[in-house]
Amino acid sequence: MRKNDYPLYETTVFRDFRVMTENVAKKYPDRVALSYKNNPHDSKTVDVTYSEARDYIRNMGTELIAMGCRDRHVALIGESSFEWICSYFSLMSIGSVVVPLDKDYTREDLADIMNKAECEVVFYSPAIEEKIQWIREVGSSLKTFICMGSPEMKEALKLSDIVALGGDRYKNGDNSYYDYEIDDEKLATIVFTSGTTGKGKGVMLSQKNIVSDMTQGMYLFQISPRTMNVLPPNHTFGSTVNFVGHFSQGSTIYISSGLKYMVNEIKEQKPIHLVLVPLFVETMYKKIWSAADKEGKSGKLRLLIKVSNFLRKCGIDVRRKLFKTILDSFGGQLEMIICGGAKLNQDIIDTFEAIGITILNGYGITECAPLISCNRNEYQKKGSVGVPIIGLQVKIKDPDENGEGEICVKGPNVMLGYYKDPEATAAAFDEEGYFRTGDYGKLDDEGWIYITGRLKNVIILSNGKNVYPEEIENEISRIYGVMESVVYEGESKSQKKKEVLVAEIYPDFDALKEKGIEDVQAYFEAGIKDINARMAPYKAVKMVKIRNEEFTKNTSRKILRFAINKNID
Repeated sequence: MRKNDYPLYETTVFRDFRVMTENVAKKYPDRVALSYKNNPHDSKTVDVTYSEARDYIRNMGTELIAMGCRDRHVALIGESSFEWICSYFSLMSIGSVVVPLDKDYTREDLADIMNKAECEVVFYSPAIEEKIQWIREVGSSLKTFICMGSPEMKEALKLSDIVALGGDRYKNGDNSYYDYEIDDEKLATIVFTSGTTGKGKGVMLSQKNIVSDMTQGMYLFQISPRTMNVLPPNHTFGSTVNFVGHFSQGSTIYISSGLKYMVNEIKEQKPIHLVLVPLFVETMYKKIWSAADKEGKSGKLRLLIKVSNFLRKCGIDVRRKLFKTILDSFGGQLEMIICGGAKLNQDIIDTFEAIGITILNGYGITECAPLISCNRNEYQKKGSVGVPIIGLQVKIKDPDENGEGEICVKGPNVMLGYYKDPEATAAAFDEEGYFRTGDYGKLDDEGWIYITGRLKNVIILSNGKNVYPEEIENEISRIYGVMESVVYEGESKSQKKKEVLVAEIYPDFDALKEKGIEDVQAYFEAGIKDINARMAPYKAVKMVKIRNEEFTKNTSRKILRFAINKNID
């Protein structure tokens, strides 16, 4: 791996969304921009070139301007699709305020959020038309309904008709789409966070926030010409990194038909790199070892990894040959995974690197549009979430004797504030104007970021010691058979114990059964005992709880800690 003299990559610099779509259409007019299937079982894909995508976006925008959508708050709800991406780009390009929402929210939650965000227009997927129909009937702030497909609701407009009408307007001399001067510093989108400790807030981002995040971030890592999107579009990791970041650089994006098709589509579409959250990477990791165990080859795989690592130290890289069977299960061409959204165990990163897939572990938060830092293609540091993107200032607030404190950042990608919540906005920034991420960590002498845990999750013991549950959970994840785990301070009503660290574990029961492990409780208690021996005494877990179902999660697939029953009686 190269060290700190590793040069920056070339990147495409653009000012706003309209410039982005125009630039890439001129540079790569005939290259496939977006690829998808009308039906998951189709053998062929629908391929849309960059020039075709630009025309679709422009034509849509032209008609939306005529409909009076400029400066209006527009909800955008649905699964990842060609229509969702183009609608997002087009609405940004005409000066609307986009409010991307999760299609899996209840109809009541969707109605509440759209009313809070003062949405007058909604773009929606046919899959959620029943929810939209209910919202329309009970009354809301919505005035215009646009279906990104074929609507059954008679009040709804069809997006394809809007695009066709806009195309006619443009051909007949309507240049309103290009005449509009975009203010890249004004409110452009409100992204509602899916909090793990309570209700989320509406993060206000400008085009400058999003554009600078990608133009400055892309100097640090190099993407490949072909990727596949599996992330939800309403979160900034999907919309900014997977869509804006890749579209602007001319990378072909295959839009997955859904999670249940992901494995087969990776084999079929052969992406060179992926953008994933840790849950997906962990699933891929478990699949590798599960397949090896079933074939009785786990020992051989471990030996090959050791041999491969030794050969690489000698300058010999034969990973694509040694691990061809595994790599073929992921399409055969996968070389890199950009991962963020939560902590990823270093053992998993090392294993993928050993077989020929580099994982670039990064760090982001919605309020920063979202990218803050990332490891680099040929320079990574174990345990680190990488180096900050260009132009972003990072400091550690109130560091302790180990240099650890709250991670705070300042830069052009940091949000405008929280929508209709001045108190929360004021509390989110310190006296020097740095955004307080709520994450606890440190910087090394080269400025690389290391995260310890979330300040909101910290367990403060009566002796003043702080326990960051993520640190212990990371160790627990190394125990064979752990699917998920959460560490917390338990509450015993009968014994009135105030300080009982509990590890609640959701096991992979099938994997344990295959190993002949019948007493699951005793097995994990032994594993926790080994962990306790390696930790400071005050971090020792005193109780192990086994659960029979996975933890409740938010739409980002993060565990909802506040929803856990912490009664240990």
